[in-house]
Amino acid sequence: MTTTNAAPVSNLARGILEEIVAPTATKGGHIVFHVPTSSYRLHLRAAGVIKASVGKRLVGIITCEARRVDVVLQGGRLVEPVIGRPRRIHGTVLQTGSGTLTVNCAGGAAVDSAPMPVVVKLTDPRDQIATYEVGTLVAFDVLEGATFEER
Repeated sequence: MTTTNAAPVSNLARGILEEIVAPTATKGGHIVFHVPTSSYRLHLRAAGVIKASVGKRLVGIITCEARRVDVVLQGGRLVEPVIGRPRRIHGTVLQTGSGTLTVNCAGGAAVDSAPMPVVVKLTDPRDQIATYEVGTLVAFDVLEGATFEER
């Protein structure tokens, strides 16, 4: 089941621009994206120009590539590690697309928990979109290079 006939799901992540880190000789530059009502401080590469000021609200699309996506029977919605570049994500499928899934990987039962949608590009040829129904709990390793595109 896909959401192609249903109302579109927002794939916009909302947070605070905590820091802009300039590239060095050994590391690329990144932004630090803070998810409100959480401890998350995600290090993401900027896809394009970031116009927001440090300490201000930031809205855009987080995109990553999955090594292999597994359907799991239990667990929660989370990103590991809490601080740093995303390496592992668990979440529920919100929407499917052409070679992509939109996964909610944050938020919980608490009223003030903010969802965090991530657009995931499937890279393993064994991953088939038809495998992932909306609402399915999935887990995957994130390849290096997760990006944030401001909208």
